[in-house]
Amino acid sequence: MTPKEKAKELVDKYFLAIVDDSWSDYYTIAKECALIAVDEILNQDKDVFDWEEAAYHFEYWMNVKQEIEKL
Repeated sequence: MTPKEKAKELVDKYFLAIVDDSWSDYYTIAKECALIAVDEILNQDKDVFDWEEAAYHFEYWMNVKQEIEKL
């Protein structure tokens, strides 16, 4: 899955979880939630993966974060 696809998937998941029957500002809240999730993943990658694998995951999740911010 590309970073752009993952970004959209994360925002959509949060969006569907919080929307009832109104659109108002829920999409912005969903983006903020998705960014929180990505930050959590980025912070854990430092401890979980070896350096080479961590670099790959860090770059991937930074790209996801950038894509979320563009939405």
